Amino acid sequence: MPFMPVKFNLQKRVKLAQGLWMIYWLSVIVGILIFSLGIFFKIELRKRSEMMDNNESHLVPNLLILVGLLACGVSAFGGKVCHDSLDPVKFAKWKPMLKPYLLLCCGFNALMLLTVLLCFLMQFAVYLTLAEGLKNSIKFYKDTDTPGRCFMKRTLDMTQIEFRCCGNNNFRDWFEVQWISNRYLDMSNDLVKDRVLSNVEGKYLMDSVPFSCCNPGSPRPCIQHHLTNNSAHYDYDHRIEELNIWTRGCREALFSYFSNMMNSIGMLIIATIILESADMAGLKYLTTALETMEDPENPECESEGWLLEKSVKETFSEMLAKMKTLGASNQVEGGDAAEAAT
Repeated sequence: MPFMPVKFNLQKRVKLAQGLWMIYWLSVIVGILIFSLGIFFKIELRKRSEMMDNNESHLVPNLLILVGLLACGVSAFGGKVCHDSLDPVKFAKWKPMLKPYLLLCCGFNALMLLTVLLCFLMQFAVYLTLAEGLKNSIKFYKDTDTPGRCFMKRTLDMTQIEFRCCGNNNFRDWFEVQWISNRYLDMSNDLVKDRVLSNVEGKYLMDSVPFSCCNPGSPRPCIQHHLTNNSAHYDYDHRIEELNIWTRGCREALFSYFSNMMNSIGMLIIATIILESADMAGLKYLTTALETMEDPENPECESEGWLLEKSVKETFSEMLAKMKTLGASNQVEGGDAAEAAT
């Protein structure tokens, strides 16, 4: 007995074909959107590549681009089939391709499910890459004369301004590195010399942050130097006063940006899987309804459509039997080949 059978007349078949045609072309638009998001995600990773120590993975955006292209092609083909389904002559040329097409759709849904899982699972890899990359970016901030790091200062400054963040974990990360190049330090000055000599590694450390950490929304002029020295500023206590620099770390800000993007893309692909599944079910009903017409030459006659020709249990049993037969035949062929070789 067929699984989930439905009776169809001409009017229902026409409505189903028209509805499916619209859904398929909606899927094409969604495919274009996924493709565009994949390109955008790839560009964003390229832009932040220095912040990730050039170790970022492009697996997810590449998969998104592939999924978007496949969604457009698969859905456009389905839309064409639905458009021609009510014309017996045109539908006849598509009929042999429908079974492989539905199998292709199942494989495509599996690929989209894999992409969704990667959208959620790869966020941890993004977090670790950002942690290491930002740590090195802060360390190389001063190396404006070093080949390969010339634009690190500009990139990090623009990142802190754009994402309203400061440092890796927070602004105190700048206290642990020398972020001013020796080129701009007056080594003849006793204060500078004492500060350098007092450090074990010979670094010029200070409780200051770059200008890009300043919060322009603060009513007080930016205090970016001597942040922990209360006597250096009038009416100032760094322990209780709200600092007029960004207190959020760039790792948190960038991770939040990328994770929100990946979560949104993941939810869009889940919606696409549901949409494609509805397309597959509708197309199966439409093709079976057209195949079971009592009088194919009379378009007004009734027919019956279904999702599966047999029950779910019988279908799975049949599939398992076919797989076992295929496995047994492969073993026999392998044994015959071994005997022939000896």
